Amino acid sequence: MAGVRVGAGAASAVPWAALDHSALGLPATCDLPSPQALDALVHAAAGVAYLKWFEYRLAASMHAELVEPFEDEDRRELDAFTRCAATIATTLSITQGAARTLLTDAVALRDRLPLVAECLRDGVVTPHHIRTIVSRTELIEGQCYAALVDADIARALRRAGSWSPARMEAMVDMMVDRRDPDAVRARREKAKRNREFTVEMGRDGLASATDTRPAEDIVALHAAVRRLAAQVCPKDTRSKAARASDAHYALITQTEFGCDCDRPITDCRYKNIDLTEFAATAPRIVIHLVTDTTTLTGPVPAPENERVCRSPQHLPRPYLNAAAPSRPDAQTDTDEVEADGAANSVSAETMAPESPAPEPVAAGSASVESVAAEPVATETVATEAVPSDRPTVTAGTGDSGDSTELGGAATAGDAADHSRGCEEPVGLDFVDGVGFLPGIGIISGAHVRDLAADPRTVIRPLGDGTDTPLPATQPSNPYRPSAALDAYVRARDLFCTWPGCNRPAWDGDLDHITEYDHTHPERGGRTSATGLGAKCRFHHLLKTFADFVDDQYPDPTDPSRLIRTITIPDGRTVLGPAFTGHDIHPGLDTIVFGDPPAPRPPGLTERRRPAPRTEEKHARRRQERNRNRLRNLGLPATPAEAADYEPPPF
Repeated sequence: MAGVRVGAGAASAVPWAALDHSALGLPATCDLPSPQALDALVHAAAGVAYLKWFEYRLAASMHAELVEPFEDEDRRELDAFTRCAATIATTLSITQGAARTLLTDAVALRDRLPLVAECLRDGVVTPHHIRTIVSRTELIEGQCYAALVDADIARALRRAGSWSPARMEAMVDMMVDRRDPDAVRARREKAKRNREFTVEMGRDGLASATDTRPAEDIVALHAAVRRLAAQVCPKDTRSKAARASDAHYALITQTEFGCDCDRPITDCRYKNIDLTEFAATAPRIVIHLVTDTTTLTGPVPAPENERVCRSPQHLPRPYLNAAAPSRPDAQTDTDEVEADGAANSVSAETMAPESPAPEPVAAGSASVESVAAEPVATETVATEAVPSDRPTVTAGTGDSGDSTELGGAATAGDAADHSRGCEEPVGLDFVDGVGFLPGIGIISGAHVRDLAADPRTVIRPLGDGTDTPLPATQPSNPYRPSAALDAYVRARDLFCTWPGCNRPAWDGDLDHITEYDHTHPERGGRTSATGLGAKCRFHHLLKTFADFVDDQYPDPTDPSRLIRTITIPDGRTVLGPAFTGHDIHPGLDTIVFGDPPAPRPPGLTERRRPAPRTEEKHARRRQERNRNRLRNLGLPATPAEAADYEPPPF
């Protein structure tokens, strides 16, 4: 039986397999050596992004024809949007919900996020990130400053570096908060009033319960459930999710919880867990919140020139042009507006609400001590702030402040003349900061101050606001970072620094990028801010025992920032994260650390040199990192040529 193709006679009737692969830039066969297959995979991913952009454009075109002319009709459930989505769903054999999402995203990219759409077209962002961006910018729909948020996000996406979904969410939330902090605050107050507990009956006699509460409460509850669920032996037959469900029910109802292995109770000490004893001996839960002192003290008045839109994508109304002549003192598009005031960095430790069985959010690092080894608490770490790093007020400004074009948002003449830009007020009367809550993401300044006002909160400054260097290591052990350096690195990295990883830095390890030489620390791998990076346990093990080589070194154009790379086994180098804590809290740039103490001579019982195999592996990795750095700087990078540039003894 032959299938009937949709669109017979059109280009879409030609099967993709019959198209000329060379015209698409694809290899003729998939049977390729690994390096070539990886190159083709990268190219195919860019092609998928382009095709997804093309799909959105087609869906937006259908929306313009089938929906927009009939938006005023009253058809209730079967309005024009629903009928258009049903047409797409029937043709593509997808659900009605999926078709509605496709239409919604297509219209949002066309009308609200045109510069982000161009990033998708150019392969700068992948399709699975688009849903995140669209959903987290829904509340700026129809606002005058929507074009500015679009430009801010597109500018960040075009930075060199990699993105994980969690970093993408944090970046988008921060850009929205910068333009509309009042709306964020209002949404939080409304959400607090609307917290609820709901139950939905499911199939096969099961049901789902949803408890909507402030983020910090859910983080504490999740930690407690996770800790109780771990109190089983390796022979427990349940999945992690099933154990967590049973543990949550046991905590709520104070019923029994234990291991369900088939061993007798005399052989498994986890058969019955005493919840009273479990709660009494539980360590405190620590929730880390990164913020700065300007956020803790409250919002400050916004500069006058930030209280109007200024977007070159919006032209003023005719009567405004006639009434307001062009001002000679109008700023250019390359000017950056900074909020007044500076702040010292602080760290706050917020006590979590009491729970029957709290659990510590531990660092789990081989090189760092556990974060929480005491009774129940939530920790918040904040950074030192400098004059606020406000985004530029135009859509066509690059990261460095130089005027650039992002998708032709405005001509050079329009960009240079703010009198031709939009003059609509945006309600930005005050400038407020934000906080970063691991596992949750960006939270508003009002939310930060709510947590800081809790009597169980302990605020710990990270630095004193001066140039005095902080200690980098423990006094008795130059291998272990100090508490200040530990907090700084995690606040700086936010997540595991491996490309694409969402694991919060507070739940991972601190890894010495260059392997620490316990016998001769001066040869490399010293414990410093530049030498440490956050990694989840999996990627830490992958770097240590596999053939992946990572590197981290100051950016020559901005020494306060770091360039991170991962070199995979076939030699390809992938850039690290494009968005870090520096982008949320610029005050991190002002925090400095002193040099590690001089290494102690080895004792009589200490081994004076590492195992030969370990030493050889570390030397090879140092050489490879050095060659990569030389190559990035345009210097000779072959093994023979690089020998002259390598530090001794390698």
